[in-house]
Amino acid sequence: MRPFIFNMLLFISLCSASQNIDYAQLPGVAINHVSAAKNLYIGSPSICILLNGNYVATHEFFGSGNKDKSSVVQVFLSTDKGKTWQQISKIEGQVWSKLFVLHNDLYILGPVSNGGDLVIRKSNDGGHHWTTPIDRFSGRLFDGHFHSSSTAVLFYNGRVWKAVEDVDGPYKGWGKEFRAMVVSAPIDADILKAANWTKTNAMPYNPEYLNGDFGGWLEGNIVLGPNDKLVNMLRADYREADGEKAALISISNDGKTASFDPENGFINFPGGCKKFNILYDNESQLYWTISNYVPEQEKGYNPERTRNTQALMCSGDLRNWNVKGIVLHHPDVEKHGFQYVDFQFEGKDIIFVSRTAYDDDEGGADSQHNANYLTFHRIKNFRDYVTPVYWQELMP
Repeated sequence: MRPFIFNMLLFISLCSASQNIDYAQLPGVAINHVSAAKNLYIGSPSICILLNGNYVATHEFFGSGNKDKSSVVQVFLSTDKGKTWQQISKIEGQVWSKLFVLHNDLYILGPVSNGGDLVIRKSNDGGHHWTTPIDRFSGRLFDGHFHSSSTAVLFYNGRVWKAVEDVDGPYKGWGKEFRAMVVSAPIDADILKAANWTKTNAMPYNPEYLNGDFGGWLEGNIVLGPNDKLVNMLRADYREADGEKAALISISNDGKTASFDPENGFINFPGGCKKFNILYDNESQLYWTISNYVPEQEKGYNPERTRNTQALMCSGDLRNWNVKGIVLHHPDVEKHGFQYVDFQFEGKDIIFVSRTAYDDDEGGADSQHNANYLTFHRIKNFRDYVTPVYWQELMP
């Protein structure tokens, strides 16, 4: 597989030719939109394909406009393969959450509030109605102060697995307070019952990692790595000139133990200091992600806030990643962003949702981080994907 290569000449050409590309047109399909003037921003997109082929997508709001500080997930349904969407429900007391289907039911897992208990809910009607996690028998899994995101759910060895974090680390402040862990339960058990769930030990931030330039890890993906070894692959807050990184924490097959080797546990990973998802594709026998890759032209900007490019990437071993092509891009870094992508395989295609900061009729996004859209996208024939023709024409 030949990786897609970016260089300075490509991006100089792109910027000089950008007047030929209609960047005013929102890419993808708008599922939801909120004006930046409301000080409300789109957070934590997730998408799931139901057994009948319909799509469900979710997000919550964040920002100072959320006056009551409540955590409310918005739930949307598409019955026409993502062409149109309608809101079908809201879930009060849910945030930073991931959708998944198990057996015939739809589930959503994440904290009940920012830094709250970890909960799970079930819908048996495709997302219109949801159970309420009032106790340890109805979905309140772990008491504490949890953080999560719409990262991968894995079914392996008769269990359902999800990486999460708590914010109880000995060091305080964003990044440093996160402790990484994985929770799991038997697939055939009642996963609304807390007693059926196991969690690993919590892996804290260590200020000595990466020669003292490590800022924390979060938003992990539980994946089955090479040689059938479970791995929690996490976003790593590392912003130095030698490139972004991800962290690989080893997870025991019984779901009880997490361990980390700082000498070999950090890998070079384009886009690694922003949230990403990792999924394994049986047909190509490759791991895939859609990542906030930072092109050469933009490497002088804060990498954690460079979110204006999404690259389709793949790997055979989780450690060495190739850029397959550019999925989304806007030349402006400050007010445009495609981020927190959650994706699913659907036959030959990938479908995904994005927390998107883009132009609108009300002055556009507050910033690249504070998105005003939830958007839906499709990558057709992703295994054979090449960057759209207007990018190829600009290649030297």
